[in-house]
Amino acid sequence: MDNELRISGITVSKSVISTIVTLAVEKVEGVVSIDGHDLASGLISMFTAKPQVSEHSVESEVEGDRLKVTVRVSVFFGYPFTKLAADVRAAVAQAVSEQVGVEVSSVDVCIDSIVFPKE
Repeated sequence: MDNELRISGITVSKSVISTIVTLAVEKVEGVVSIDGHDLASGLISMFTAKPQVSEHSVESEVEGDRLKVTVRVSVFFGYPFTKLAADVRAAVAQAVSEQVGVEVSSVDVCIDSIVFPKE
């Protein structure tokens, strides 16, 4: 099935991976949202329901016995992109490794928009 990933002897839904990635990325300082999924609604949904994330905001695929992830984010102005992307990569790799038990081969971070402070 196209919505499932078979890795290390288990089958995991792509939506499960998306949820794990979303919750990890939302904790990274400088991230505003994941493809329109804002942090305030993320906190509320953590206690009330499953986070609703666009199917294109987190993409995942199996490479050998590891997982490749692409995540699309909006960020606050003033955070250096390279450091922010490194923080996102580390958060995703750790969350997937801890929750799913598989290594992440790569995390591609796509910065789709930037939010400027209101003056």
